[in-house]
Parts: sequence; C-alpha cells; structure tokens
Amino acid sequence: MNNKNIKHYEYLADIIDYPRNDYVSKVQKAEKYLTGYDTEIISIFNEFVQFLEITAIEKIEELYLRTFDIQAVTTLDIGYVLFGDDYKRGKLLANLNQEHIKVGNDCGTELADYLPNLLRLLPKISDSEFKKELILIIILPALDKIIKEFDVKNIELKNKIYEKKYKTLIEQPKNYGKIFLKPLLIIKKVLEHDFGSPVQIEETKDTSFTESIKTEIKLD
Repeated sequence: MNNKNIKHYEYLADIIDYPRNDYVSKVQKAEKYLTGYDTEIISIFNEFVQFLEITAIEKIEELYLRTFDIQAVTTLDIGYVLFGDDYKRGKLLANLNQEHIKVGNDCGTELADYLPNLLRLLPKISDSEFKKELILIIILPALDKIIKEFDVKNIELKNKIYEKKYKTLIEQPKNYGKIFLKPLLIIKKVLEHDFGSPVQIEETKDTSFTESIKTEIKLD
C-alpha cells in the first residue's frame, strides 16, 4: 500500500488514544474510513460506537484508565509489551524516536512506542519496506499479546495479585477490561487486511503481564 491509501491510520489512532471530550466524534469519523472492509470489522466498530453513544465521557475515561493505566489489563507501549524492561526496548525506542523526528510526528507526552503514535506515524513513512517490517514484526505481534491479556482468566489473575499485594481492589464496572478490546481488534484486523499476517519475533523471555503475575503469586 502507498501512503495515500493508509491515511485512515491517523483516524484509527484516535479510537485507541485517551478519550477526551471530542472522543466519540473522532471515533464516528474513523468509522467512515472503513466502509470498504469486511463485515466483521464493521460489526465490531458498530458495537463500539453504540456503547460510546450511550455512555458518559467520564465513564469512558474511567474505563480507559482502568484498562491501560490504573490496575491495567495491559499497556499500549508496545515495546514494553514485547520486551519488558529488556535493553531491546531501549534500542527500539531510540530507533522509533528518530523515525518520529524525521517525519515530524509529534508524540506529545507519550513515548515513541505508544500505539496511537505509531499508527499516526505509518502514513508518514515513505520507505514501504520499513513500514511493512514495523507493522509485521513489531506492531502486530504486540497487538496479539495485548489482546490475549483480555482473556477473563488473565484479568482474574491480575486482580488476584493486586488484591494480595495491596490488600484492596478498586471496584470495577461491569464492562471493565472488555470494551476497549474492540478498538484493538479493529486495528489488528485492518492492519492484517492491509499488510498481511504478523511475523513472530524471537524473545529471550515471556514478558506477558499474566506470566509476571503467576511468578509473583508463586514467590508469595
């Protein structure tokens, strides 16, 4: 795909970025750029939009924070998802910083490997081979790992370690940890439609959040 055909990634970045007051309108705008995709993608998007239209922005913000920040299911910093605190993440951040600077992609207050920043970077990359490698070797494998963390058993494990470690657990709304799975699935399916299946990179260790929880439970 050439750059003019992937501008929709700038709008897809909005559906997984922090939900500010104009969030719902941005999501609705992004939906218009997916009319050519298969019915499964459109169906997931419709479900997500319907939820947003009947939910107060304050509640949406709360759900977002509980999914990706406070007692998080996972993180959107994909270098951490793939490598944890390993030196490989530092190397990845350094390289991505250069790419953002090269094309003038403003990362704001987030790091270079923050998923919305990478989605906004894609249409600005002129090197098609590098763009494809970034998607197939970095972004899509990370998305696979993030999505797996939304399994009910993984969320229960996460809650168990928090409650054991901090003797408390923030009360969770009914849709906690699930509604923001939908935009992640949409982004993953659109990327695979446009660029193909991910290439699984070799890792030195399992850095999944759930595995780290299991380790902590065993240690305790």
